[in-house]
Amino acid sequence: MSRLFRHIAAAALGVVLAAPLPALARDTPPSAAADAAVHYRSIRVNGFDIFYREAGPRDAPVVVLLHGFPASSFMYRDLIPKLAARYHVIAPDYPGFGYSAAPPPKAFAYSFDRLADVIDAFTAQLGLKRYALYMQDFGGPVGFRLASRHPGQVSALIIQNANAYAEGLPDGFWSLAKTAWRSPTRAHLEKLRAAAMAESALAWNYTHGVADPSRISPDSWMLQRALLSRPGNRDAMLALLYDYRKNLELYPAWQAYFRRYQPPTLIVWGEHDAIFPAPGAEAYRRDLPKAEVHLLDTGHFALEDKSGEIGGLMLDFLDRTVTSGR
Repeated sequence: MSRLFRHIAAAALGVVLAAPLPALARDTPPSAAADAAVHYRSIRVNGFDIFYREAGPRDAPVVVLLHGFPASSFMYRDLIPKLAARYHVIAPDYPGFGYSAAPPPKAFAYSFDRLADVIDAFTAQLGLKRYALYMQDFGGPVGFRLASRHPGQVSALIIQNANAYAEGLPDGFWSLAKTAWRSPTRAHLEKLRAAAMAESALAWNYTHGVADPSRISPDSWMLQRALLSRPGNRDAMLALLYDYRKNLELYPAWQAYFRRYQPPTLIVWGEHDAIFPAPGAEAYRRDLPKAEVHLLDTGHFALEDKSGEIGGLMLDFLDRTVTSGR
């Protein structure tokens, strides 16, 4: 790890550590303030160091937060303290993301199957026998694989701009990706890499569809820029963008899981998202008619300006639907 990266990473963590915790609910025990403190840990999983954030009472119901692209568990920095007074919250970084190990593609086959394998083993090593899943963007393909493999372990789904239906993949935004999927020439893949990982694209991911962009901290995309600069990391991200095509093949299986098991589901969706637009949220109603759907006045990374609203919706939903812990 370069000295520059160490400084950037330390600074980013410092921002999180210094952030004040929100006021606790009146019915929260005094000891919950200590439980809500966020801990930063790392464990060895399948031969790689996996970083994760953890907070909340260890005997409380578990909520696992799965991040998007090209983000990390840093995206949950504001949400974790809101949930941790009453829930055991765990947010890992996938291999190649955040502060987890970032092996080059020659040492780790970057695919959604492999990411799911690592997170599956991660939850087993932590002894998480039952948990709710929060999934955003790339977190959907990872989380839906876990839920399909272990339906009895998943107590609830919270879906935030994470797609499982064809309606959620508009041709306009996804045209470069779909072209590369059909014809993975060097030229097509390089166009996809440039479009997805340009500095302007990293910022746009967070600011498009937001009513007041001045509310959106640049910390997220500045951290992503530093992490993407690691040797081989852009190649790893490109491999996942190309592998994303395989998720579409699994949509019928995931939808069958929804229909059969009817997991309690909360959908909180930035309705102005150009990447996964609102029809992708509404499509879940076909297979999950009892899903609670909330379209929010924001974009793809809805937590950046709606963490308070999403946290409130989650607490109400989890308090009504999730009763078992580890």
